Parts: sequence; C-alpha cells; structure tokens
Amino acid sequence: MNSRILLVAVVVVVVAMTSLAPVTSKQSTDCERSCGDIDIPYPFGLEDGCYHSRDFLVTCDRSSGTPVLFLRDSNITLNNMYPADSEIRVMGNVAHVCYDSPDNETLSNAWLNLNNFWISDTNSFVAIGCQTDAYVIGRKDTNQIITGCVSTCNDSNISDITNGSCSGTGCCEFTIPEGLGYSQVRLTSNNTMTLNPCSHAFVVEEGGYNFSSTDLLDFGSEKMPMKLVWAIIDGDKTCHTSNASDDFLCKGNSECDQEYVGPGYRCYCMEGYDGNPYIKDNCTNIDECKDGTHDCEDWDICTDTVGSYICTTKGWAGYTKNSTYYCVILKSMLLLAGISVVGLFLLLLFTWIYLGLKRRKNLILREKFFKQNGGIMLQQRISGDGSSQIQAILFTVEELEKATNNYDQSRIIGKGGFGTVFKGVLPDDRIVAIKMSKIVDQTQTQVDQFINEVVILSQINHRNVVKLIGCCLETEIPSLVYEFIPNGTLFDHIHNECKSKAITWDIRLRIVTETAGALSYLHSAASVPIIHRDVKPMNILIDSSYVAKVADFGASKLIPMDQNELATLVQGTLGYLDPEYLQTNQLTEKSDVYSFGVVLVELLTGKKIINFERPEKERNLTKHFIASIDNETLLEVLDENLQLKEVPHDIILVSRLAQRCLHLKGDERPTMKEVALELEGISASMIDKHPWVKSTSSEEATEYLLNGPSENYEDTDDTDSSTSTFYSMICKPKITPMASGGYR
Repeated sequence: MNSRILLVAVVVVVVAMTSLAPVTSKQSTDCERSCGDIDIPYPFGLEDGCYHSRDFLVTCDRSSGTPVLFLRDSNITLNNMYPADSEIRVMGNVAHVCYDSPDNETLSNAWLNLNNFWISDTNSFVAIGCQTDAYVIGRKDTNQIITGCVSTCNDSNISDITNGSCSGTGCCEFTIPEGLGYSQVRLTSNNTMTLNPCSHAFVVEEGGYNFSSTDLLDFGSEKMPMKLVWAIIDGDKTCHTSNASDDFLCKGNSECDQEYVGPGYRCYCMEGYDGNPYIKDNCTNIDECKDGTHDCEDWDICTDTVGSYICTTKGWAGYTKNSTYYCVILKSMLLLAGISVVGLFLLLLFTWIYLGLKRRKNLILREKFFKQNGGIMLQQRISGDGSSQIQAILFTVEELEKATNNYDQSRIIGKGGFGTVFKGVLPDDRIVAIKMSKIVDQTQTQVDQFINEVVILSQINHRNVVKLIGCCLETEIPSLVYEFIPNGTLFDHIHNECKSKAITWDIRLRIVTETAGALSYLHSAASVPIIHRDVKPMNILIDSSYVAKVADFGASKLIPMDQNELATLVQGTLGYLDPEYLQTNQLTEKSDVYSFGVVLVELLTGKKIINFERPEKERNLTKHFIASIDNETLLEVLDENLQLKEVPHDIILVSRLAQRCLHLKGDERPTMKEVALELEGISASMIDKHPWVKSTSSEEATEYLLNGPSENYEDTDDTDSSTSTFYSMICKPKITPMASGGYR
C-alpha cells in the first residue's frame, strides 16, 4: 500500500514539474503561419511555442474583416517579413505640426522601442514643409544620436519647387544612420506663408516616397512604409561563442553572419542554398541549371550539384589518335595557334593605340577643366599682381596624387557633406591638408567668385587663420590645399572629458581672443571683407601650442565694399545660426558676431548647444545661459572642469560680452572689432593681475608632449555633432580616423 502511495506521489510531482516547465519554441507545421496574405515565418509566431522569443510575437487582428498583422503588443503594422535578409517591412507613423497650432512642436509616437529591432540604413528621413526643422532623436548602443534637416521656401509660389527633389526647398531628406534603435521624430515649424502652415516628417524605405509640390498643400498620409532589421538576442550568444549550443539557430546549411557586429547574431543560407536560415534543414539546394542562374557558356553542359553546379565543355570525346579525324584536329589546333599569335599582336597594337589616345584625351580634358575652373583667370591675376602678396600655388594632378599616395584611403583624415580631406606630403616635406569638394557650380559668376576667393584667401597672412597654400584646377572639381593643423578642434577640447580638464580658463580666454582677432581681421582688415558664415567650435582648429586657427571657408561670402549686407540662401549650423539672418535671409557681419557669442557660451559652460536630454528650460543653452546672468546664477551653468567656487570678475565680463553678442537684433550687437578689443583688454588685465598665467616655452612644450599631435579633422556639415574623434596621447591610444574637418 505504501509503495502505491509513493508511486502516485512521484507521478503527481512529475506532472506538476512538466506543467511548470517553460514553453519551448517549435518550428513545426502545427503553428499557424499566415495572417491574410502575409506569411509568418519562424522565428516569428502567433502563439506560445511558435516563436523563438517574445520579441518575435506577432498578433493577427481579424476583427475588421481584413486581417491586419501587428508586431507584439504594439500598433506597429507589418507588411512583409524577410528572414533570409533578417528584415521586416512595417508602416511607420508620420509626424505633423502646424504653425498656427497651440504647440508648434510635436513628437510622433515612440514608433520603435524594441529590443531586437533597428531602423535599416536603406531608409531615408523626409521632412515636408516651409521653414521647417525636423530631427530624428534615437539611440545607437548607449549613445544618443540627433540628426535632421531643414526645409525652406522662398515665397508662396510653388511653381519654383522641383518635383521629385528633396534638396531643401519644400522638402529635405537624409539617410538614416546605421544601427539606430529607440527613436522619435521631433518637428518644428516657423511657416507663416500662405501655402499651408503645416509640416510633416517621416522615415520611409528607399523608393517608398516621391516628393510632389502638391504635398505642401495637402499631405494626408498618416503612415509610410519603412524597413527594420533584427537579430537573435539570446543572452550573450554570438557567432563566435554559440556554434556548439543546441539552441543555436544557424544549423545545417545555414551559417552565422560573421560580418554582423551588433548584439546577438544573424543567420543566412550558404551560397547555393535558399530558404529560411533560422529553421534547421530549411536551406535547400538551388538548381542553378534549371533556374538559369549559372554562368556556363551556351556551348557548355550545366550539371547541378549540391550547393553548386559544374560547367562541362563539349569536346572530341571518343576520338583516338589513329582515327581519320586526328589530322583534321591537329591542323585545326595549329591554325588556332597561328590565329592566337596574330590576335595577341593585334591586341597589343590596339592597346598601345588606345592608351595613347586615352593619354591625349586626358590632357585635353585636363586643359578643359583648367579653363572651366578659371585657371587662366587665376594665372593672369597672379602674373598681373606687381607685389608678391598672391602666393597661391597651382598644383598639377600628378603632384597631388603623389602627395596623397594616389589618394590612398589611409590618407583620409575627414569626410563630410562638402567633400573629403586627405593628408598629403609635398616634395619639400611640408605636410598639408588637401580638400576635394563634392559640389561645384559651373556658372561664370561662381567661377569668378571662386577664383577671387582663392586669390584673397591666399593673401591672408594671419597667424590665427588657416593658410590656403594653393589649388588644383585640372579636375572637374577643384581641389584646395591648406596648411596642416595637428591637434584637433576646439569642439573636441571642450567636450572630450580628458582634454577639457587640460584647458584652463586662461587657455580658453586666449583661444577666444585669438579667434575674435581673426574674425575681426576678416571683417575689417582684409582687402575685401569676408563673412565666415559658419563660426562654431568645430571650425576652430587648435595647434600643438594651443594657438587657435579659424578654418572652413566653404560657406564664406565676400562682401563688396559698397554693401553692408548680402541676400543669400540661409546656410550654417543649427544652434549657431543668427536668428535675424534666418528670418530675413540678409547676411551681415553681425551674423558672425552672434555665432561667436554661441561659441563663448559653449566654452564657458562646457555643454553642447543642442541636447534634448536636458530639462526643457535648459535645452536651449543660449537662453538658459542668458537667464543665469539675469538671475545671478551664473556659477551653476559654468563648466565644472573650471573648478570654481565663485565667479571671477573676468568670467563675468566675458559672459556679459557673450550676452551682448546674442542680442536678437543685429544692430544691438557689438562689431567683431569691438569684441576683439574687449577680449584683449580682459586678457591684458589677467596678465597684469596674475603674471604667471602666461605660458612659458617649457610649459608649452610640456602641453605638447601631454596632448600629442593628432592627425584627425572634422569636416562638419549637418552630420552628427555628438561625434568627436580627436584624442590626445594622454586620453586614448591611437585610433582609426573618423569624420574630420576644418578644411573646405
């Protein structure tokens, strides 16, 4: 009796343990694998046990008559699933905002907040509207990514807007960064025009949207198609650690993607196989001979093999040496050999002729480009100048190719929207930065302006302005050659945690004083006034002795002597743009003054100008900084690395100067010359009061050894401002150069 009771107890325990065990995923045909016309391949599933993990749970809503498939418990609608490419196609939300609404800034729903899914870099971000700022705020790994674009309209007439073009007029777009996870869309509009006060922004797959000017009047879409990529995230399993695991999905003819560098792992069918790589033995052989995907010649016999195929050439099989056909075959072979020799001779002759014609064509083309880019005009300006002020060197294509080792990829020190920067070494061992632009305007007016700018910049001999050495005009797009500055940008020295501690207040004051002097020189001392138009820390280079060098004249404008302002399309960097210039399109010298004021704020606070992670009242750093001066709470916003217990008088003076530079009306701002003189006075008072702040030569040498020269530059455009790639030897070991700039 006791043994029976014991047996019953054991059975009860076993049944209970079985019921409590976790449900294992299954790939069998017992699972429902469709929702309407949409297939649901594994690792996705509709019910427990039919998916790999809960991240791949999908829901089929049949309540409306037409089945609709959703991802997990969200409102993300699925259109298609592509397990072979680890992709899904979904419908993403469209963000809308209207200028006349109570809140002209909107956030779309958090349309992506999933562990295993990221936005594919084949998608584009599109914004539609007039005077519209649109951003994507997302997260890649542990870093926040903020990127966006600006769409403007000149007037209320849509006839000037080009259909199918999202170049910034009525519509703007950019490619989504790879690996972007949790994301939101932020959209603001200053559109007061009569067309339509509303703006729209969305992420859309490649080819999923074609801009039309009528969309400015009425854009009714609430969702747009986009692609997401995914991976199997199962603990710490990767391609390198989980091959022997029983629950590792890449089995049989399925391989793990070794090139994937994100979290988890991805599978794909081996070459010659097709199917679902996440199901064991589902990758089956492809019959290339039957499908016509082989590369055998028409006279070959194609034979399919497992995972591949064989091409067999038809020959004289069965013919023996004593057969009557042997002599015919031998003669045919001799004839074929003779034809081959003659053919080889003709091939060499034609190759020699072709190379000669190509060389001549290249010379003619180089001469054409030289004239087209204003080379003759530049030669006349150089030879016609009686003095030796114009020192621009005209480099040949061969000279720059030799200086950059034929533009070797390892010589790239910067990439951006305006072009690529290469490090080069001239025959006299001078190290230079060679900028190859991306865009060129072939109108005669623009050529004249380009040559005039080269001549003027080559005459600038200011210690705080990057020196233009020369140019090459023998290619379709001219190349500019600048002096090489080895120690990165001011942006990096402010925001790199290690470097920011090394630049004390006296060094910071010296840098902004030198920068102000350079801008004052450009405004008032140059032969033709130059407005920089893109003043920001990323365009202020720092050499090994912490001497400031103003760079990046790609957006600069030459102002005729008889004009105080110039009407242009708005161009610059968000956060640093003069609001008056943004509203009126009238560029003046005071626009540089406003941007310089923003630089002062960034240098004093050590914080980035735009950061949506800060509290709402602190998101606009310039407004928060001005408010701290008015509220006498300046100490709270100053850079912690300055290690201040109270605000020194000289910092108060610089802060008030920054406040005056940031006046909304340009007439109320000081001139750049007045700013430079005031900063020089503050610096002089510091030296008189604390004579030890002036660095000795030995101290400068020590700073050089600690920081070490860096060979990276940041070519800033509208790229991610959170990236900084200049690291001194004391902070990090040598790294691979990324985005760099300072030269345009």
